[in-house]
Amino acid sequence: MPAKAGARVVVFLECFVCTQEGVQKRFPGVFRYITQKNRQNKPTSLELKKFCPFCLKHTVHKERKK
Repeated sequence: MPAKAGARVVVFLECFVCTQEGVQKRFPGVFRYITQKNRQNKPTSLELKKFCPFCLKHTVHKERKK
């Protein structure tokens, strides 16, 4: 039998501040977190406040496409 597509999917969270141009940071780069979300409970894109080691502070991380 073929595998059933589950409701949980792997998503990548990318720092929103690091992706903007012209932002002064200590180190160049973009930091990404890997997590899971339930497609049925949260059909919209995911946004969480996480720590970014490049910005050295808690910033908004938005879901990005693979």
